[in-house]
Amino acid sequence: MKNILSVLICFIILPLNLAIAGDDYISLSHENDNMGGNSDRYYTSGARATWFNESIKVPPVIDQMADEIPSFDLNESTSVFYTLGHNLYTPADIKVEEQPENDRPWAAFIYGSVGLSTTTQNNSVPDHIDELEFTLGVVGPEAMGKPVQRFVHKYISGSPDPRGWKNQLDFEPGAIVSWQRRMPYAWYRSYNDAVHARIEPNFSVSLGNIYTYAGTGASVILGSQKHQDTPPRVRPALPGTGVFADNTNLFDWQVFAGIDGRLVGRNIFLDGNTFSNSHSVDKKYLVGDANAGISLLFGNTRLSYTLNVRTKEFHGQSEESIFGSLTLTQKF
Repeated sequence: MKNILSVLICFIILPLNLAIAGDDYISLSHENDNMGGNSDRYYTSGARATWFNESIKVPPVIDQMADEIPSFDLNESTSVFYTLGHNLYTPADIKVEEQPENDRPWAAFIYGSVGLSTTTQNNSVPDHIDELEFTLGVVGPEAMGKPVQRFVHKYISGSPDPRGWKNQLDFEPGAIVSWQRRMPYAWYRSYNDAVHARIEPNFSVSLGNIYTYAGTGASVILGSQKHQDTPPRVRPALPGTGVFADNTNLFDWQVFAGIDGRLVGRNIFLDGNTFSNSHSVDKKYLVGDANAGISLLFGNTRLSYTLNVRTKEFHGQSEESIFGSLTLTQKF
């Protein structure tokens, strides 16, 4: 754990010009239950902006430290990504001023993260992709959940005024260290080099006072381009990178679907504050996601939509969470 933190913290403090190499991708993502279940409850909103840079020049000191991390190999494919994000969580009825006893706490999370992505080849074919991500953020009033949701509801969506933010979790800094491995070509078929199909299994672990869980799942991906990753997503959903190859066609497409399951040890948005007394609910230890989506690629611009269904996360939850994710990615 100490070695992982050292590698990622070094990336935070390195001058950014070390990362300006290869292709750059800027992704803007918005997740909202109004784009899926139209429910305005539970995980109600997530926004993130990610800069992904391919093939960085890795300084020797980081290369040496990465050698001490089992199964993580820095090479010419290693990329870096930086993310800023903001999530909102509310009970089922946002018009109720008092905290419902058997419903999840009000909470917001604002964070920044830095990560490394590296591909290990096997006979010139990507065998697996490893990603390490280090996240720092805060929950509580400092995460600005109340002003953000009230502004959006009043001036953009016309939704009811959220009245229960006085009950939100207390201030708490948060840290998460995440690792995931994906095998993008565990199964692959090409049909006349016009349609490409593949199955991508994945494994993941996150440790921290915000989230602690272990997960696994798989995605089925069908598209007109062989080298096109799924769009970035807000954790704990397994995020992609949004990377795609040079587009030789005027238009490319991709459809995908997947399932993920997680064994959850900690979720601060259900368990409550770590270091102070706060409202909490009895969480479920097994949580699953099912998703399906489409990506449309025009030149160096890609627009993606994903519909996600998440199983009940706590005892007493009235229904599953359904939300949509819209991502715009620009390649430079």
